Amino acid sequence: MRIILVEDNLNLAKGIENALQDQGHAVDHLDDGLEADAFLARHSADVAVVDINLPGLSGIEIIRRLRGRGEPIPVLILTARGKTSERVAGLDAGADDYLVKPFDMEELIARLRALARRRPQVAPELETVGQLVYDRVRRTVLHADRPLDLPRRELALFELLLEHRGRLIEKDRIADALYGTGAPVEGNAVELLISRLRRKIDGTGVTIRTARGLGYMLDAQGC
Repeated sequence: MRIILVEDNLNLAKGIENALQDQGHAVDHLDDGLEADAFLARHSADVAVVDINLPGLSGIEIIRRLRGRGEPIPVLILTARGKTSERVAGLDAGADDYLVKPFDMEELIARLRALARRRPQVAPELETVGQLVYDRVRRTVLHADRPLDLPRRELALFELLLEHRGRLIEKDRIADALYGTGAPVEGNAVELLISRLRRKIDGTGVTIRTARGLGYMLDAQGC
């Protein structure tokens, strides 16, 4: 998943970012409300985590503006303990879920997975492509009922290519989705990931096609 995190407590934000990246997710972190609103107006993601109390613009107003632009991205708000009014205001503004600080990282990750599954155009839990079966709940790729050994970045790449199956995805867009917008990435990092994933899905009826200068596309026999 690509996740936008809006949190001005830098220690907490770093902990969340590390936990999500350990799960293979790309995270774009912003710590100012106005900057976050401008970023969300230009970029989309699978889900957003938004703190209520932010400098520049409150989390409530960020969500109102997001929904006012017709953006369906699921939003989880972070609120202070005992602040029922904040939770109500956030949900009324268009948030989909909330979590009260302090919270357990495993619960945050589980709630984000659940929100991503409830997006518009919900994808099936199990999807067959060629001879592969992708289990979205367990985040596992199976071949002949056996899981492929895919490290988190390769798995995130497969998920991205599968989501856009049959369509070209630009190299820069892949880098943004896997590492976060503007993250320092080696020039050949995407190519290396593509090469590794290609080797692991070889012989499964699934291929990754390259359009030089344009991008990459997942293709499968019979699809």
